[in-house]
Amino acid sequence: MSTAAQPRRPWTPSQIVLTLLGTAVSVVFLAPFAWGLFTSLKSETEAVEVPPHWLPKDWTGQAWTALFETGNITDWFVNSLVVSVCVTSVVLAVSALAGYGFARTEFRGKGVLMGVVMAGLMISPAVLGVPLFTTVQQMGMVDTYWGMILPQCAPAAMVYILYKFFQGVPRELEEAAFIDGAGRWRVFFTIVVPLARPSLAAVGIFTFIASWNNFLWPYMVTNNPDLMTMPNGIATVMNSYGIQWAQLMAGGLMAGLPLIVVFVFFQRQIVAGVAHTGLAGQ
Repeated sequence: MSTAAQPRRPWTPSQIVLTLLGTAVSVVFLAPFAWGLFTSLKSETEAVEVPPHWLPKDWTGQAWTALFETGNITDWFVNSLVVSVCVTSVVLAVSALAGYGFARTEFRGKGVLMGVVMAGLMISPAVLGVPLFTTVQQMGMVDTYWGMILPQCAPAAMVYILYKFFQGVPRELEEAAFIDGAGRWRVFFTIVVPLARPSLAAVGIFTFIASWNNFLWPYMVTNNPDLMTMPNGIATVMNSYGIQWAQLMAGGLMAGLPLIVVFVFFQRQIVAGVAHTGLAGQ
């Protein structure tokens, strides 16, 4: 038995306004990407023409070819991937254990340590650049992967995010497991961690993006071209050969491509994580 199709309801004025507003915001955010893509497909001469124009007169991949020829893009990409994955893995482990410890255990000095973590939220990483570099230099980790990775693994914000989440986990679930004979570690890995998957996914994604985009610290701790990350390597090419705007746009798109892929495939986890971590108004 077929049913008649429901007539489509006309849009309300509020829906029209919100749609137009959302479209305008989307255009504002997408315009720089479109400009970078079109500029990267121009010749260097056309890229600096005044007045500028959006679409290339002569479409060319010269900037992309030159970027691969003059820079060690493959090594820079691998370096960024290694550093970002390692930092993300360490931060997830440290922040999950520390957040759960603060939320569920009582020990002497807990308030002081929590205050230290909170103080870490108020200190800019740039302020710590010189003392961190001095420490890394004394430990002999300059121009090494460890020198780039370890100083990025002090996740005060991520510890606090997971601490707030673990506080909201019902204690009854853990107490029932304790009654059944489970220990603290088993409860953590079999009950708490599965419940925290949305928050852990959000922390991991935010950490990966921050580490991938980190320019200052890898720039300070390494001068070896073979160990440079994508942001540092591209900046080196630009400094060595002058400002080649088409190449600059191509390099920026190349460096940002993994982050776009991460957002496209993990946007649901990002939204779910924000809803579970206290970033949504708690």
